[in-house]
Amino acid sequence: MITLWKEELAGVTYPEGFVVAAVRCGLKTEGDDLALLVSDSMATVAGVFTTNYVQAACVRYSRRVVRSSGVARAVLINAGNANACNGERGETDNRNLAEWTSRLLDVAPDAVLTASTGVIGHPLPMDRLQKGIPEAVERLERSAEADARAARAIMTTDTFPKYRAVLVDSNHWVAPIRFGGMCKGAGMIAPHMATMLAFLTTDARLPGPLLQEALRRAVEPSFNSVTVDGDTSTNDMCLLLASGMGEAEISREGEAFEDFVEALTRLATALAKEIARDGEGATKLVTITVQGAPTRYAAKTVAKTVAESPLVKTALFGCDPNWGRLLAAAGRSGVHLDPNRIEGFIGPYRVCAQGSSVPFDREGAHAYLKGREVTVTLDLGIGEESATVYTCDFSYDYVRINAEYHT
Repeated sequence: MITLWKEELAGVTYPEGFVVAAVRCGLKTEGDDLALLVSDSMATVAGVFTTNYVQAACVRYSRRVVRSSGVARAVLINAGNANACNGERGETDNRNLAEWTSRLLDVAPDAVLTASTGVIGHPLPMDRLQKGIPEAVERLERSAEADARAARAIMTTDTFPKYRAVLVDSNHWVAPIRFGGMCKGAGMIAPHMATMLAFLTTDARLPGPLLQEALRRAVEPSFNSVTVDGDTSTNDMCLLLASGMGEAEISREGEAFEDFVEALTRLATALAKEIARDGEGATKLVTITVQGAPTRYAAKTVAKTVAESPLVKTALFGCDPNWGRLLAAAGRSGVHLDPNRIEGFIGPYRVCAQGSSVPFDREGAHAYLKGREVTVTLDLGIGEESATVYTCDFSYDYVRINAEYHT
């Protein structure tokens, strides 16, 4: 059982054994755009990656490293250029990034993972990156300021950096475990694997297969349950590095492992909600829960369909308690349901029952939807399973941002 949960103003270097740096290479119009996360010693690594058949070079490369060795010393992350759809040149450029970094760190090339985000179909400006990597190595440090700067460096259309750190203890661990994380994402968010870009760290000691299982389980209700616009990126990636520099060791499945998964899931969920909150042009974070479903898969399918409905999202932006759009979206989800059993809630307001309207305070519901965080609940009335998806509304700015941002 989790006995301590203490959040800290820090990020990926909060766990023992990690340093990070961020520098400007000129890939973005302003600010830092290259981050380097390094473990003091070889770290166990787990990863989950996009299911999009069109994949960036960094995805193919980092997946191969994670699966073949399961260890790494560093992650090099660039923002402003996705290095996707660049053919053999993109593959070569990605390998060169890993090799240049590995030489400076005096490690093997496959000890360096890579991640990219930004515009698709443009070659990387390798001359700028070749100059920036040594500068990043020189700036490596362990501090809350470095954590914040790295989280900001990996942003594209994000409006704020997303990073967290927490000290966790359990009555099944010999010592507390530190967790850190940072992620980016505001648009092209509908992952079917993991997330946009997310990097999680811990100082616990776990064998590779157990770490991979922990990440797989943590990602499903968190990063895999957030959607902004229904588009799955070519570059989606979530990496978890365990330095093993702390005192806690989890060597097998059991209560200690279950508590580790719970802690990791809570951290990942907090970061995932920040992505939904920062959806392009969003004015509110929306939590959609579907309960009373025959299976968890069915519940999540309905919740995701509702969350990705443009009509639902625009109604939420307009603060319109339009429950008909909720039911219409649920009905086209592909899940076999009985509309005469559905009960719907917008926040505390019961807006429909048995598939029909019920009297409710429309002005109160309208006022509720003006808040920065709102909830929508649908009870299908045909089972016991439930699932939650995090999303946001669609505003005029979503169209403006994506019309003006060259992808």
